Amino acid sequence: MPTSDTVSPKTLQEAILHYSDEQHCIDALAAMRWPEGKPICPACEHTDLWWLKAQKRWKCKECWKQFSVKINTVFEDSRLPLTKWMLALWMITNCKNGVSSWELHRAIGVTQKSAWFMLHRLRLGMQEKDGGGKLGGPGVKVEVDESFIGGKARNMHKARRARMRETGKWAAKTVVMGILERDGRVRTQVLGADRKGPTMHAVIRENVNVGSWLMTDEFQAYKGLEGDYAHLVINHLERYVQGNVHTQGIENFWSLLKRGLNGTYVSVEPFHLFRYVDEQAFRFNSRLDASGKKISDGERFRMALSKVSGKHITYSDLTGKERLPVVAAEPF
Repeated sequence: MPTSDTVSPKTLQEAILHYSDEQHCIDALAAMRWPEGKPICPACEHTDLWWLKAQKRWKCKECWKQFSVKINTVFEDSRLPLTKWMLALWMITNCKNGVSSWELHRAIGVTQKSAWFMLHRLRLGMQEKDGGGKLGGPGVKVEVDESFIGGKARNMHKARRARMRETGKWAAKTVVMGILERDGRVRTQVLGADRKGPTMHAVIRENVNVGSWLMTDEFQAYKGLEGDYAHLVINHLERYVQGNVHTQGIENFWSLLKRGLNGTYVSVEPFHLFRYVDEQAFRFNSRLDASGKKISDGERFRMALSKVSGKHITYSDLTGKERLPVVAAEPF
């Protein structure tokens, strides 16, 4: 029976050495999934199990089914060892600007296609299930802003540039809305091309507690929120900061996000954009703890590892391609 993971690597060098052993990886993941130290059978939920040392999995004494520590996690159905998964998770959680699939493929020795799939599965694990409740509260300052994600016109195909001239500059980009609790968490929402007031108001009311101090720029779509929030506006045509009224915090998040998208990932399909935004939001929200102390790389890694349970995605789901049915060949 494996023992709980008692070693907590603090640096990349320590992580490489520690997680080079498959059993250490199993112990670490099992300790996160079952803190009480008793693995639970996913089929019948019994805890009376055998540990099959040679196969590195458990066998239930009640239903006789076998399962590994990967079951019901983002690692499920993966033939790659946990030694590679752990290093990939360490890199994506602690590289400030993200890590590309080509870089990961060279670093851990898998194909680029496998690395791309691994990173998307890990991004799913980094997503918040419930969002942690609404932001703000009476007297709490909350910054709201939107940003446009997309390539520059001079780099686009001439046909797309022509469409931009007809539909407008921003129609060819994707709108991402960000909500930041001052000195706290950030929440994001990909809106596509919808930048209208009703849509943005709905997102704000869904994520921000009534009574918060809402700080936005002068964009007209934010008008009409005065009944529920103390709405403070900063006019960026005149100044960027006026006392405590500014949106510099959420602007900092946009800077980090675009640095990763433009410098590391280079080209991101709108279909997958929300995954990359969630990845950056996780790193942003795990910079400091509740007391304002800086979170270490090892702590951030363990935070991400604790979120991988109950999440699973297949390659066909990720790419939007359903598996084609097998059709028997017709005889000649």
